[in-house]
Amino acid sequence: MASFPQHPVNPPADPFTRRWGWWTATLWLLAAIALIVVKWSAIRWFALGDTDDSLRIAEVNSWLGGQGWYDLRQYRLDPPGGANIHWSRLVDLPIAGIILALKPLLGFAVAEKAAVAVAPLLPLGVAMGSLALAVRRLVAPAAFALGALLLLCGQSALFMFMPLRIDHHGWQLAMLALAVAGSADPKGARGGATLGIATALSLTIGLEMLPYLALAGGVTALRWVADRGERARMAAYAATLAAGAAAGYVIFASYANRAPVCDALSPVWLSVCLGAGGLLVALAALRVERWWLRLLLAGVAGAVLAGGFVHFWPDCLGRPERVSPELDQLWLSHVREAKPIYSHGWRVYLPTLALPLAGVVGALAMLWRTRRTPTFAGWVTPALLAVSACLMLLWQARAGPAAQLLGVPGAAALGWMLLPRVTRDRRTAVRLGGTVAALLLVSGVAVPLIVNAIPPAKEARGRKAVALANRRCPTLPALAPIAKLPAATILTFVDFGPRLIATTHHSAIAGPYHRNGAAILDVQHAFRGPPEVARDVMRRHGATLLLICPGMSESTIYASEAKRGLYAQLMRGRVPAWLTPVPLPKGSPLRLWRVVP
Repeated sequence: MASFPQHPVNPPADPFTRRWGWWTATLWLLAAIALIVVKWSAIRWFALGDTDDSLRIAEVNSWLGGQGWYDLRQYRLDPPGGANIHWSRLVDLPIAGIILALKPLLGFAVAEKAAVAVAPLLPLGVAMGSLALAVRRLVAPAAFALGALLLLCGQSALFMFMPLRIDHHGWQLAMLALAVAGSADPKGARGGATLGIATALSLTIGLEMLPYLALAGGVTALRWVADRGERARMAAYAATLAAGAAAGYVIFASYANRAPVCDALSPVWLSVCLGAGGLLVALAALRVERWWLRLLLAGVAGAVLAGGFVHFWPDCLGRPERVSPELDQLWLSHVREAKPIYSHGWRVYLPTLALPLAGVVGALAMLWRTRRTPTFAGWVTPALLAVSACLMLLWQARAGPAAQLLGVPGAAALGWMLLPRVTRDRRTAVRLGGTVAALLLVSGVAVPLIVNAIPPAKEARGRKAVALANRRCPTLPALAPIAKLPAATILTFVDFGPRLIATTHHSAIAGPYHRNGAAILDVQHAFRGPPEVARDVMRRHGATLLLICPGMSESTIYASEAKRGLYAQLMRGRVPAWLTPVPLPKGSPLRLWRVVP
């Protein structure tokens, strides 16, 4: 039977476990090389796979071109005023640094491709190292390799670290992994400081991981309630959270985020971090011996913090996007990742859930096995986070990457329990077959293998056409003729706007960013309504070109929900008199018109 630490582990004597950091770095380097090889063709063609990745590189290039540090408006979306973007410059730093370092040697184009290829691999290294450290602390010193390798088995999580995936999600996941490592640290002050720093950095980047990080902070306070000896952990967490959030706000908060907005680190969430930090530091300084009195004080502190939030920031009690009902109906309700995981079909949700469920089973088993040992306290946070992430999937599928990452510690523990049972068997077939089966089970890889082995139903012709359009329209060859035209503002799909501004010198009316609801609605009305509405939208936004990609995912919504709208009319060949076609090369997947003067 596998052994687990009953007290803080001393440095192991064997070279493998003693040099765990070196081995983890080697695993990361091998993984990084493999991912670059797999994505080499996409890197060569600058095939950024997501609208947010395209906007991120556009933001970086705007900054390198002279735009202010605190000015995050994207002026090539909805010009001349620009689109209000709620991100921070923190994630721009490594991308810009790589471009600036390589541009003198390789030229801008190659440096840009190198940056989008390498930058996502940096948070992958942080995440692998953090999970290896957490598993080393919670399971066994030699189990660190499982922590690093299992992250590579989660398809949804790994996708966030792939080359070209330069959006902020990879760094968010890396900070979440670092928070798990901090919560597992047997040294209270160091672990609390790690958790506080990871939380502050994550909030500086964005609020996506706030529910998990708030839960980890709550558990830190409960550890003090259960054991007054944990006051150093709580005090260090509170101090670094408050100081880190304040530094993140001062250094990175954009002009727009200095208003009391709910979707970024603003005065709203800065006040929460400062209030929580101050209250927890004060509690840690009290010499309260009775646990029930500590619980009462913690409850009062939580009530004060919640009451203050409700009093000062009542507008932030709902969804942070705060979109209008019309925008939600026409646009946000169609975003697939914002829908529950079970709405995506079993071929999607079974592979997504495999690793998180294995992690939940392993974490709960470890809570039981370590219930009378000091290691139990270290397992509380990973276990609760793993369970909460699985529950979050019932709300939105976008929780999949975090659920897979948070499942790693429990899955590693489950593997550490199963592997000795098969590796000690005298029969070679059992040792080899059992080891492979156990790894496939705890990693969740067995589920996608089984799912992929089941022949899918014949794909409808319409879906094939949509997939083909989604692949062809954003490519550099398809957009090259558009890029040769004089710079103009173009009416195009909401989801196509970021790709257009990232690969050409043109501007677009809107991108899929909730703060710019009026511009998004204008595009929706233009394609859904009669031609006169589109003409008015283009006039008000100064757009002189109209660009569509027939069959692209967004277009199917217009075709099905607005059968008499402009897009549907264009597809039937009914072009309004105020539009004249612009010739494109034969075989182009795009269609372009110019407004008649």
